[in-house]
Amino acid sequence: MLRGMKAKEEPSAPEAAPADIWSLYILKCSDGSFYTGVTNNIDRRLQKHQEGTASRFTRTRRPVVLVYREECGSRSDSLVRECAVKALSRARKEDLISIPAAGRKSAK
Repeated sequence: MLRGMKAKEEPSAPEAAPADIWSLYILKCSDGSFYTGVTNNIDRRLQKHQEGTASRFTRTRRPVVLVYREECGSRSDSLVRECAVKALSRARKEDLISIPAAGRKSAK
């Protein structure tokens, strides 16, 4: 069953449209806490967080700052990566955030 779902997610064209590429992101809230989420439109999602309509967690911790973004490909890949990142300790998340974008490995 998972193979069938995976096959449906694969883009039929060689180049996936930008909306088809899902990303993991980490926000740093005004109280210093981190929020981890996934989206296929980071600009729209960040705007919703700033407006206070994206998440109950970030609503009272505004303003938020995007401190990390990682392209994951499919939605399911990004959700798996989100679970892995959420399981990290704060120190490990800070290490992840400190890696320059050029040195990051792709989640694929």
